[in-house]
Amino acid sequence: MNTQIPTSVSTAAAAPSARWALFALAIGAFGIGTTEFSPMGLLPVIAEGVDVSIPAAGLLISAYAIGVMAGAPVMTLAFSRFGKRTALILLMAIFTIGNLMSALAPGYYTLLFARLVTSLNHGAFFGLGAVVAASVVPKEKQASAVAAMFMGLTIANIGGVPTATWVGQQIGWRMAFAGTALIGIVAIMALYFALPKGKRGTMPNVRQELRVLTRPAVLLAMATTVMGAGAMFTLYTYVAPALETLTGASGRFVTFGLALIGVGFTIGNWLGGRLADWSLDGATKIFLVALAVIMFVLPFAFSTHTGAALGLLFWGAAAFAIVPPVQMRVMLAASEAPGLASSINVGAFNLGNAVGAAIGAGVISMGLGYAFVSFAGGLLAAAGLLMVFAGRKTESAATPVLQEV
Repeated sequence: MNTQIPTSVSTAAAAPSARWALFALAIGAFGIGTTEFSPMGLLPVIAEGVDVSIPAAGLLISAYAIGVMAGAPVMTLAFSRFGKRTALILLMAIFTIGNLMSALAPGYYTLLFARLVTSLNHGAFFGLGAVVAASVVPKEKQASAVAAMFMGLTIANIGGVPTATWVGQQIGWRMAFAGTALIGIVAIMALYFALPKGKRGTMPNVRQELRVLTRPAVLLAMATTVMGAGAMFTLYTYVAPALETLTGASGRFVTFGLALIGVGFTIGNWLGGRLADWSLDGATKIFLVALAVIMFVLPFAFSTHTGAALGLLFWGAAAFAIVPPVQMRVMLAASEAPGLASSINVGAFNLGNAVGAAIGAGVISMGLGYAFVSFAGGLLAAAGLLMVFAGRKTESAATPVLQEV
């Protein structure tokens, strides 16, 4: 798949403005990544604060994931009547309001509702943001531009999430949500000043756009996303107990390992964008093969602390390097409805998260041990690779051109 999204600006004129536009999108992604992952480290504090058990507090994470999957198509279609700049600003406004609601929530159920509200912006922001990112750069740099936006998400795992967790533990979880809301305000201002105004949106033909999503090539591209994300979260969900069991890691080493994964995510995101500019299919195949191989080797690497550290770094890089090429693959396969397809594909990532976590839980429940959790993830990556080959057979000889930029 070597087609590209037509860019709407010239290379010479666009370079400075494109950098600012991508930076603004990355700020929004940073805020979303922070609010998505920080509650995982704050569950005991939140549970105590709203007087529920930790498992009940864990439903806050589940509610967010459900909101992402359900909100992606609904919010994208609802906001398509606006220009993309306006739509992205409104989506970050929802993000900001949701985090403020979380900070002020008087009890568990109001907090649960607030987290659901916050999640509604997630899929549509990344979906529409990916289309905007690809439209402000020359065609040979479009995948790298999408990766630049997602860089905010990976950096959130290195800086935003640990900071929010520390604030929540030292000052209070409400202040962590309030601080995240401030990121939303900064993102709104950045988007307002950095993004091109563009043309006003139109009411979408919902039936036509949904019909595009039923194409075999689109469904296979999204299924590849589910398999790639599933492979990642099969292990990521249980990486702490896996390190404790297989490596004999201390709590300090587990924290260090999680930081290494975040660094790997950032490296992989950059590398995935660069290779996807060369070849979408080639990059997807290379990184799915790399992810499968690494996940089959990881249990052996976990036998030593040095091996575990190196393994987590390379694993994080391979896992997130898949993101830019699969996002571009879906946008191009659904060339008449790239915004909706891109948004739903973000929901597919979250579906993959749930699938991977469930498979990992099943492996552990069967008594197979944490080594087999990694093996199961490797098999999912291999399944994703098969879908890439199957997707090639469904592609038309015609070159798809995105109509929505």
